[in-house]
Amino acid sequence: MPRRFDAVIAARDRSIGPSATVKRTLPSGRRRMVGPFIFSDQLGPLVYEPGEGMDVRPHPHVGLATVTLTFRGTIVHRDSTGAEQTIRPGEVNWMTAGHGIVHSERSPLPDRPGDTVELLQTWVALPDEAEHVEGAFEHAGHGDLPTHTADGVTTTVMVGDYDGVASPVAVASPMLLVAVDLEPGATHALAEGHPERGVLAHTGDVVVDGIDLPHHSLGVLDGGGTPTITNPSDEPRRVVLLGGAPVGERHIAWNFVASTRERLREAARDWDEHRFPTVPGDDDEREELPDSMRG
Repeated sequence: MPRRFDAVIAARDRSIGPSATVKRTLPSGRRRMVGPFIFSDQLGPLVYEPGEGMDVRPHPHVGLATVTLTFRGTIVHRDSTGAEQTIRPGEVNWMTAGHGIVHSERSPLPDRPGDTVELLQTWVALPDEAEHVEGAFEHAGHGDLPTHTADGVTTTVMVGDYDGVASPVAVASPMLLVAVDLEPGATHALAEGHPERGVLAHTGDVVVDGIDLPHHSLGVLDGGGTPTITNPSDEPRRVVLLGGAPVGERHIAWNFVASTRERLREAARDWDEHRFPTVPGDDDEREELPDSMRG
C-alpha cells in the first residue's frame, strides 16, 4: 500500500430496492469507519424512463444520522417525524435517527416524467450522548452551503467544517463532508484540521500525491499533512472528502448502528414486531427485517 493511504477501498455493488443499485465503500473489511462515518453509498447516475423511478420503501434506523447529497435528479424524503422534503442537486438532507426513526426515499409521485439520479448517502455514527435522542430532520438548500471557486476548483462544505469554513447543518460531533469539483488539470491541496480523512473518487479516477485513486474507490489517508488531489483527465471530476473525529467503537447490522450488540438486537425485535412509528403518507408498505437478523 502506498504510504499516502492507510487503505484504498474498492466499491462493491449492492441493491437497495427493486430499481436501484449502489457502489458501497463503507463499512469494509479494510476499514470500518473514517471519523464518525460508518457507511457510504454512491448511486448513479441512473437513468429512469418515464413512469419509472427510485423507490426505497420505509425502513428503520437507530444510532446514526443519514446524510444525503444529491448531485443530479430529484428525490422525495419522508420520515416518521412527519418531515417531507424534496432534495435537489447541491442540497443536503440530515436525518438524526437517535432512538429510532423510519423513512422512505422515492422519485416524486404521482407523475414520473423520467429523470437521471445521482447521489451520495452516508451514515454518521452518533456519539454516546446522542445515540438515544429523539429522531429529527434538517435540510440545507444549495444557497445555504458555503461554496468557493478558484483556479478551476470548487469546494462546497456540505456538512461539518473545512479549512475554517462551516456548514450550517448542525452536527453531533466534529466532522467534514465536502464536495470538491475539479476542472481538467486542476489540483486541490487538502486542508488539515481533522484526525481522520478519506477521499472518495466520485465521478472518475483522480491522483493523490502521485498515487492513482480509481473511480468509486475510497482512499483513507494515513495521517495529517496537505496531500494534493489532481484531476488528470480532460473531463471534470468530483471527489468527496469525509472524516472527522472518531466516536468510539460501533456495531452495525442491517440499518442499525449502536454502541452495544444488545441495542442492535432490541431494534431488530422492535421493527419485526411493528413497534417503530410509521411514515405519514407512506405507510402501505415497508422493508422487512432480514432473516439473518431474527432469533
